Amino acid sequence: MRTEIRLGGFGGQGVLTCGIIIAKAAALHDGNHAVQTQSYGPEARGGASRTDVVLSDEVIDYPKVDNPEVFVAMSHEALMKYIGDIRENAILIVDPELVYEEEIQSIIKDKKLKYYKSSATKVAEDVIGKKIVSNIVMLGSFVKITGLISEEAAKKAILESVPKGTEDMNMEAFKQGMQIVEKIN
Repeated sequence: MRTEIRLGGFGGQGVLTCGIIIAKAAALHDGNHAVQTQSYGPEARGGASRTDVVLSDEVIDYPKVDNPEVFVAMSHEALMKYIGDIRENAILIVDPELVYEEEIQSIIKDKKLKYYKSSATKVAEDVIGKKIVSNIVMLGSFVKITGLISEEAAKKAILESVPKGTEDMNMEAFKQGMQIVEKIN
């Protein structure tokens, strides 16, 4: 079954790394097929960026995400820039500290989205003590909400992807992310 995923944020948040970890977990550790692509503005750090991931149990013959079934938004700018083609009844996961929720209520209602919050940035700062792991906190929430990759595969892919010496911090960030999910509707 083909699943299209989009993650959006601003450059420097680690959104691209998060997409790479999802694809790596699916392809290398869960035995599925995965394609990951990325896009970011010329300003890179600070501007809207996104990564798209396609997961499938069959060979992927078309790597583009046309209508995401899951959208993870870690900034308001990226959410507004990239949400236009989200399909009805999709899953939307946002970092509520970085997204203006009142501005997206009509989109949530019109598209009948399954809406979740993950305070990834706040937890990364307040609990872990490093804002840089907010992407891994969000990854934990993504795994908990979607079940598209296994927890074990995600942990293995994280350990293969993060800098040496940061493994414990990233594992704690992932664990925190799995615990902070809040379903809104």
